[in-house]
Amino acid sequence: MIGREFTEIDWDDLRHFLALAQSGTLLGAAKQLGVEHATISRRVSSLEASLGRKLVDRRGRRIMLTSEGEQVARHAALVAVQTAAIEQLGRSSATELRGHVRISAPPALSSVLLAKPIATVRRSHPGVEITLVGEKRLASLNRREADIAVRMSRPEDGDYSIVKLGETSFHLYASKTYLETVPPSDWTFIGYDETMNASPQQLRLIELAAGRPIAVRSSVLEFQAATARLGAGVVMLPDFAVLESGGLQRIETEQALTREVWLVVHSDIKDVPSVRVVVDALKNALGK
Repeated sequence: MIGREFTEIDWDDLRHFLALAQSGTLLGAAKQLGVEHATISRRVSSLEASLGRKLVDRRGRRIMLTSEGEQVARHAALVAVQTAAIEQLGRSSATELRGHVRISAPPALSSVLLAKPIATVRRSHPGVEITLVGEKRLASLNRREADIAVRMSRPEDGDYSIVKLGETSFHLYASKTYLETVPPSDWTFIGYDETMNASPQQLRLIELAAGRPIAVRSSVLEFQAATARLGAGVVMLPDFAVLESGGLQRIETEQALTREVWLVVHSDIKDVPSVRVVVDALKNALGK
């Protein structure tokens, strides 16, 4: 019996398949890679032909992986991480530290706490380029969405190097005029929209509001602080953000909330020089 002739796998086919496996839709994969959805479909079909295996079950808009597709996706994710490490090493120079490092962090931390250490890296190592993405979601280090993540929750699993940078406290704040003219029983509150309903600070705010209305909602912390300064209500903010913005008075009750701040980097790239110098700068600036 003559076996099927094996065709060499194209890494680009594998990369497009991995994006589809991670997003679950052709449109999502296309957006992730910046290509047309027809390109994703063509590349996945090419990979299936190379392997002689059906990897996806196409039923409507949602794509389901076959059992063999799930196996290939797991291996492809590992390949992607290793490729990222090689690419980072390739960008480094023996004589000058060079490379591009992508950081993911919550917007409030990004705008207030990360500017100084990033500027420090740029002054000391002009060959290191840095992209900072302020986002509330947890960027996937395995999918190469970021090299470094600064988070307010510790990852539960994954092959990561994880360092606790410290803690940040949240308290209730309002303008001086608001506190002088509105009795506590009539307070209204300023909080996040429904996308952050499960966040610890929103849950604590709801608890402290004790049935009083959350009358202003926004996903943007800076907007919450701005409306509080203008007398729109009581807001819960991280203390470091208030030091920057000013114009608000802390409501002297027991501490509302404390959250830990974590630095996360994939173990495979933690020793890449350009990544390491950024990690060290963040530790020095934010760590205890």
